[in-house]
Amino acid sequence: MGNGVAANGKLKRTVVLVGMMGSGKTAIGRALAGRLGVPFLDSDAAIEEAASATIAEIFANDGEAFFRRREAEVIDRLMSGPPAILSTGGGAFLTPRIRDGIADKGVAVWLDAPLDLLWERVRHKDTRPLLRTADPRKTLSEIFDARVPVYAKADLRVPVATGYSIDETTDAVVQVLHQRPDILE
Repeated sequence: MGNGVAANGKLKRTVVLVGMMGSGKTAIGRALAGRLGVPFLDSDAAIEEAASATIAEIFANDGEAFFRRREAEVIDRLMSGPPAILSTGGGAFLTPRIRDGIADKGVAVWLDAPLDLLWERVRHKDTRPLLRTADPRKTLSEIFDARVPVYAKADLRVPVATGYSIDETTDAVVQVLHQRPDILE
């Protein structure tokens, strides 16, 4: 298989992974970047680095509106470099400015995971500020219902199923990207 680049093609535009918390954006993003021989970027990590604070701390100290503005700036900056794989926070794609920037400079790929799988993945983590509620399962369900119609606006969709390995899901993303020679040749 070699270095992966020849086998998987040449990336022409940044691929932005969007979807719910727990859908696998970071894990799949890292695997995909390795497979395609391009950088992996994580907007949440970049925001935390720039702010010297965690996402949870930014939410608590400055509020969600402040966070979303910083997020838009960071994503715009990360997309201005050479083609890469960019993992975004679950709420990023909801911001019209971010969606427009992605459409202009890259391509959005929605990792579409079912609610039950997302709950299994996030329920034991305390790093999700939006789930710090009396009934986190109900909160996750409400966020899911509100966001899915927006995620559906992504250029490409890859179903994420229970039991799929990171490799299998990454394979599915590569297959979907190959349908777009303007993105992956």
